[in-house]
Amino acid sequence: MKLVPEGYPFVGGTLLLAAAAWLGLVPVSGLIGLLLNAVFSALALFVLWFFRDPISRAPADAAVVVAPGEGRVIDIKEMHEPTFLQATARRITIFLSVFDVHVQRAPVSGVVEHRSYKPGKFAVAWLEKASEDNEQASLGIATAQGKVLVRQIAGLVARRIVTDPHEGDRVERSARIGIIRFGSRVDLFVPLDWEITCKVGDRARVGATALARVPAGVLASGVGAHQVRTQGVRA
Repeated sequence: MKLVPEGYPFVGGTLLLAAAAWLGLVPVSGLIGLLLNAVFSALALFVLWFFRDPISRAPADAAVVVAPGEGRVIDIKEMHEPTFLQATARRITIFLSVFDVHVQRAPVSGVVEHRSYKPGKFAVAWLEKASEDNEQASLGIATAQGKVLVRQIAGLVARRIVTDPHEGDRVERSARIGIIRFGSRVDLFVPLDWEITCKVGDRARVGATALARVPAGVLASGVGAHQVRTQGVRA
């Protein structure tokens, strides 16, 4: 299983703690020492699992809009999106628990025309107010059929959002666009005339599960756009 580079310091630190505990380098013995060994080992395994980056394969049908985040669909609603679509859109909200993959992937292929970051609070991510109040980063992607917006929203224990692409970059469907550390949510805004193919309660696999379909046509070619930078940056 591949790990995301952002997780290397956390993985290395917890593995060192676990190794030190089992080698007797932690000055605690007896039952308490065994408990500490178990706790450090469990923590190392959890961090390894959290920062996993499994391969995602998008459906062959290019009209399919794939999930930008992994988790459970907790809300689908119509609402005005003023920053990029500048119109009423459908918002699909995915809640990511601490046990889900936290890499985000492009829902469609297109050109990044909007990128923004807003500091904020760290309320529980499934609350409606988290969409407005929490720390968040937004990425707007233009296609031939319309615009989509992916919003990375920090949750209760998240403290850093990484967004990879910049304005003018070309992104390909299912390619990595960022990561949110620990519990969080991802909002996807799509035009009203796009068909929604998911429902509240569905489990979504990032970069693979179909959430919507674009109208018939050819997606934007992105001629003249730069390739996506692979180095993550703080949004």
